[in-house]
Amino acid sequence: MKSTSILLTTAAGLALTVAAPGWAQSAQPAGAGDDPIVITASKRGEDIRDIAGAVSAVTDADLSELNAQSLSDYINRVPGVVFNDYQPGVSEVVIRGVASTTYHEANQATTGYYLNEIPLIEPGFPLVIPDVDSFDLSRVEVLRGPQGTLFGSSSLGGAVNYVVKEADASGFDAAAQGILSSTRSTGEANYAAKGMVNIPVVEDKLAVRVVALQRYDAGFLDNPGIDDNGSNDLRVRGLRGSVVWTPTNDTRVTALSMYQEYDLDDQTYVIFNDDPESFERSTNVAEFQDTSFMLHSLRLDQELGFATLTAVGSYTEKESDLAFDDSIFVGIDPRTGTPQLSGSAGKSKTDYAELRLTSPTETAFSWLIGANYTKARSNSTDRVSIEGIGDYIDANPGEFNGRPSSEIAPGDLTQRTVSSNDIEEIALFGEAAYTFADVVTLTLGGRLFEYESQPRLQFLPNAELIPPFDYAPGTQKDSGFIPKVSLAYNPNDNLKIYALYSEGFRIGGVNVYSVAAGTPLTFDSDTTQNYEIGARFDLVPGEMTFDIAAYHIDWNDIQARLFVPVTFEAYTTNGGGADIDGVEMTMLFRPTPFMELSSSVAYTDARLSGLLPDNSAPGGGYAAGTRLPGSSEWTIANQLSFNFDDMPLRPYFSIAHRYLSEAPVAFGADFQRGDYHIVDLNASAQLGNGLEVGIFAKNLLDKYGIVNAPFSFAGTVTRPRTVGGSLTWNFQ
Repeated sequence: MKSTSILLTTAAGLALTVAAPGWAQSAQPAGAGDDPIVITASKRGEDIRDIAGAVSAVTDADLSELNAQSLSDYINRVPGVVFNDYQPGVSEVVIRGVASTTYHEANQATTGYYLNEIPLIEPGFPLVIPDVDSFDLSRVEVLRGPQGTLFGSSSLGGAVNYVVKEADASGFDAAAQGILSSTRSTGEANYAAKGMVNIPVVEDKLAVRVVALQRYDAGFLDNPGIDDNGSNDLRVRGLRGSVVWTPTNDTRVTALSMYQEYDLDDQTYVIFNDDPESFERSTNVAEFQDTSFMLHSLRLDQELGFATLTAVGSYTEKESDLAFDDSIFVGIDPRTGTPQLSGSAGKSKTDYAELRLTSPTETAFSWLIGANYTKARSNSTDRVSIEGIGDYIDANPGEFNGRPSSEIAPGDLTQRTVSSNDIEEIALFGEAAYTFADVVTLTLGGRLFEYESQPRLQFLPNAELIPPFDYAPGTQKDSGFIPKVSLAYNPNDNLKIYALYSEGFRIGGVNVYSVAAGTPLTFDSDTTQNYEIGARFDLVPGEMTFDIAAYHIDWNDIQARLFVPVTFEAYTTNGGGADIDGVEMTMLFRPTPFMELSSSVAYTDARLSGLLPDNSAPGGGYAAGTRLPGSSEWTIANQLSFNFDDMPLRPYFSIAHRYLSEAPVAFGADFQRGDYHIVDLNASAQLGNGLEVGIFAKNLLDKYGIVNAPFSFAGTVTRPRTVGGSLTWNFQ
């Protein structure tokens, strides 16, 4: 009832106080801005309002007006989307409640991530989930609902496609941005410095574009255990370059490379204890986390007359290294008087190739057919260490069956688990659409795929004297067909009604901690089936626009992330399934040329449809009707903006609000996340010569909110009030 009353008061009082992005952006109706938004996530370059599905696009103008730098600044404003802001570099976007944790999924994420249509998530466990910095992005496309037909595994709930600006041979361009801000309770300033230069080498034929950035977010958590106030400092560095060659009007060759790294000095979770609004965490060591990803790609677009040929090849490499202080769970080791520490270091490499033909879209019959190939190699080492345990073992051989530390605890490592996997996928996919009488369009699509994986899990000799284990089952295969069908009615430019059926899937895998923890060794694939109806309509063209969608998702054989009692080691098991029902609505209202209001409201009811086994839970698991972790019933976003383009300095001002209702943080947890409001202010003015000055206040009311807390006593919280300014220069 509390959430419902908040919805009613918010929707009534702010209903027209628009939502999330209130421009051409995500919370507003798709493509409702002055200019049409052409998205590429459909792999055919379509006007966003022509797509029979729930699609949002956050444009570069939207990102600039929000002073956005990362996903947390804008993605929550998209209807039906929640951001599990766990740790930088591994935080996950959850679409339509398709998630089994507010933490980090123990296998593939349930959302697919792409950069200019290039996959950023490898099959299997993703070491890094790239949060691409917003500078020099063209837009961020969000496809809500399963996207398995065009994108393959991982997109059970939907997909996010970052679209970066590429080199432009039509003329010179450059931009620079500086940001300086202060977060309450930090002793240092936050800052960012970013720059871009676009150089035409051969006019209208060849160009180069380079982007570089560095960002520092000062820590706002205190860690008395290591005597550090503001311990969770974060540094982000990135470099991106593109080369575009257009030898003829029919041929375009694009090379794109990118590198971005996140260096976190100390983890971002707090320990709640008896303090309901804690900003403190106490550990014996700094729990660092360093992640990075590198991407290189080459693309050819060739006009053939009857169709466009697109060939894409890419190579992605990721690295991750992190540390945790286990003593907060198990205490100080009594044998050595030192804490037990754990960590993980891994690396993945992914090769991807795609070839497709796409027909022109102006005809009654349009089609797309393609094939892709993915090869991923990953390896990681999970470790547990206790300083001084080697000396203790050698001094007390009777306790360890006479085995020396050099064998069972080299370098004070008491446990070592080495996991690796080689995965190959080959797939054929396609869509065909036919428009009857210029108003009704039927689209049929499908994906035929086959995966082959070669997992290996090694549990090495250890100080706990658990028998070593080497699990290498050989080649594992998974194949299937993913269908899609939609029917759309579009009698005029102001109305579109559609019905859609789509599916998503995720491959199975091996549990890293299974040997030591006694959990299931393997888990199977899971799937989603989405039934959706929706409409887009303009009550007053250019002034009042609505998008609405209602859906039901069947999630079968859920890959659920659970935790071992006491040690809290994570593992994945399959559950019976879940039913997810929801409604999403966005509205844009422009009562005057300088005023804009937008609002988005999403309702999600996501619950288990069958027993999810867990031997540690009362009754042996979680019964049908249990709400999925992190699945808030209500997400609301509103925004009111004023843009005075005809006045001197062209001032801009906006106030943005969002609300997230409460939801359980994990299966079996009484602790809740959400139930908080966040208000942001943004303003800017044009000083001339391409120079813009902006000021902002994020979390203006300094609201304390729990973002996730998978262990109930510890979790991540919203960043305190942050106030700052920006200076942006664009070459004119």
